[in-house]
Amino acid sequence: MADILTDEEIFFKDWEPKLQNRFFMYIDDIPSYIIKASDRPKLQQNPVVFDHINVERKIKGKSRWQDINITLYDPIVPSGAQAVIEWIRLGHESVTGRNGYSDQYKKRLTFHSLGPVGDKVEEWTLVGAFINNADWGNMDWANDAAVEISLTLSFDYAILEY
Repeated sequence: MADILTDEEIFFKDWEPKLQNRFFMYIDDIPSYIIKASDRPKLQQNPVVFDHINVERKIKGKSRWQDINITLYDPIVPSGAQAVIEWIRLGHESVTGRNGYSDQYKKRLTFHSLGPVGDKVEEWTLVGAFINNADWGNMDWANDAAVEISLTLSFDYAILEY
């Protein structure tokens, strides 16, 4: 006679997935509520290959954190475009051509994944982040969608706090 499975054996009660739409990102001078989407950190190990007679051996090379892309809404007030250009101006002023020091334009970002009741279940800290590429979107008479700003951020390294 076959054993009858209980509810505890059939259903996973401890397992709850992290959902993509449950997150907050904190960036100085950019309100969290205008951050629409963000990549999570990515790491590339860059393996080094050594030839040895008829085989190859591989070891881990330099670790490199990959750039991430974020998308912002551009509200009228506070202006997302203005917040982005102010961050860029810390590193480069277009009018004068002056460049800034890295301790001025590099920022520390915090990224939280949230649980189903809004609790923080994961925290990433991105250290030394700066804007590598900014795209203020486009305008279109035939489209009534919100204007979005796309940013590519480079950073030195990431820390998974929990």
